[in-house]
Amino acid sequence: MSEIKIPLRDMRFAMRELLNWDQHYATLGYEDASPDVVDAILEEGAKFCENVLAPLNQIGDQQGCTWKDGEVTTPEGFKEAYQQFVEAGWPSLAHHVDHGGQGLPPSLGTILSEMVGTANWSWGMYPGLSHGAMNTLEAHGTDEQKHTYLTKLVEGSWTGTMCLTEPHCGTDLGILRSKAEPNEDGSYSISGTKIFISAGEHDMAENIVHIVLARLPDAPVGTKGISLFIVPKFMPNADGSVGERNGVTCGSLEHKMGIHGNATAVLNFDGAKGFLIGPPNKGLNCMFTFMNTARLGTALQGVAHAEAGFQKSLAYAKDRLQMRSLSGPKNPQGVADPIIVHPDVRRMLLTQKAFAEGGRMLVLLCAQQVDRTQVGSEEERKEADDLLAFLTPIAKAFLTETGYESANLGMQCFGGHGYIAEWGMEQNVRDARISTIYEGTTGVQALDLLGRKVLMSQGELLRKFTKIVHKFCQAEIDNEALAPFVAKLQEINQQWGELTMNIGVKAMENPDEVGAASVDYLMYSGYAVQAYLWALSAKVATEKLAAGTGEEDFYRAKLTTARFYFERILPRTAAHAITMQSGADNLMGLDADHFVF
Repeated sequence: MSEIKIPLRDMRFAMRELLNWDQHYATLGYEDASPDVVDAILEEGAKFCENVLAPLNQIGDQQGCTWKDGEVTTPEGFKEAYQQFVEAGWPSLAHHVDHGGQGLPPSLGTILSEMVGTANWSWGMYPGLSHGAMNTLEAHGTDEQKHTYLTKLVEGSWTGTMCLTEPHCGTDLGILRSKAEPNEDGSYSISGTKIFISAGEHDMAENIVHIVLARLPDAPVGTKGISLFIVPKFMPNADGSVGERNGVTCGSLEHKMGIHGNATAVLNFDGAKGFLIGPPNKGLNCMFTFMNTARLGTALQGVAHAEAGFQKSLAYAKDRLQMRSLSGPKNPQGVADPIIVHPDVRRMLLTQKAFAEGGRMLVLLCAQQVDRTQVGSEEERKEADDLLAFLTPIAKAFLTETGYESANLGMQCFGGHGYIAEWGMEQNVRDARISTIYEGTTGVQALDLLGRKVLMSQGELLRKFTKIVHKFCQAEIDNEALAPFVAKLQEINQQWGELTMNIGVKAMENPDEVGAASVDYLMYSGYAVQAYLWALSAKVATEKLAAGTGEEDFYRAKLTTARFYFERILPRTAAHAITMQSGADNLMGLDADHFVF
């Protein structure tokens, strides 16, 4: 089985050449994020992920987590790897210095998260879930809460979770039943059961800080009656050490299709002591801080599985001998040619490459906007926040759908061997499958995009992005080298607005038209966004080649992949355009009782 290598060259291309992060950091005042410092972080992060985390990936899948009397033991090596992670200071990388962080840009944390996820997604979920808890506390916690909990989370000695859903409610949090009864000391007594809690119980850190949604006794019904609470596994002592056990226990672990190395817990809150975060009955608003972090984190999962599958299937395709090339032997001294000579294997490899590299560009574009939401004028922060709001559901859903497709293609390249556990390809498929489900399914993200972000803003958020694309096309309209890209991109950009208007008109008469069109609309949007990024990549590559470079092969590969994307992948938008306009009748016309006779 081939080893994972962190794609540092492509990361640097996306960061520096495509998105100009060096200037970005200088403009925002991140003086410590100098090119030398960033390079050191990339190199050291890659070493840790390749040498420590990647070898544990298959072990985690084979051993899984074990539950006994409410306690969870993680797979062999997981705990020790986490201690190395903490000792190296990685958890504090992109958090505020006031709470023990290193004060580096959030986008650098995103780069590290991709490295970790590509090497070992299950392991990466333990520190990964903490980021959402930290961001929520930083945005909505009191000074005392930040001192007590945020400092330990930033340090990494404690980890965090998000406890939203319950057995009966799934995504519909408006009907959750967990209760929060006020105590005389100002705390609350939390009771209820939460399910699907990733990293909800483990032995890797000394304490776990649960961020929990529950209802106050006088809360209004529905989503307007939900509050948010901090519920630690162990109550903190005044000196910051862990004290007595709180009333939260792990009732069981879920038996899952994949990500076996991560503990997905059922948590029972039995009068557990909790502390209100933010205003009463505004918990869902506060939780969106957590959810947005989680959605971008899950978008990274799609990139990670695409990258891991691509690397392994590429190595296999170069080595595996089977059949002869249709255009004549390419390995005449061997019994057969390597399968990479066959056009269909190339199709699968290039699709994975296009989605892995294109997905990386999109996630890093989003990460750049996260940086911008924290620094600058109010107008500049709003501009970045609007762009991020529009791109986040696209990134989460589109990149996980294409990441899962890529994982399957990677397995397919192996033929029958891909179905055998020892190669790790079937694990990559199983691990990838959850990404399209948790943190809001593809359908939920699609409704958020089309319903809330596009139609409810009267198309304003969409126009802000299509304007960026339009300006790029206008600037490059006379660039002969980019003509094939620019012409098609202009066409897609214009059609995107027309499709939006058509759906909006239909939705005024029948709201079901939004739900009927939403997933096709989201996928269309994802292909359109990546078309812009691949066209931008082609521009950079063309300029580098024209100027002369010692990396000619790298930039020619970028151009070839961009051409493949535009000619082989982007045409998928035509089918999505047809189906999203076909209306709701073909979905809603069949009576529910008539699906089966």
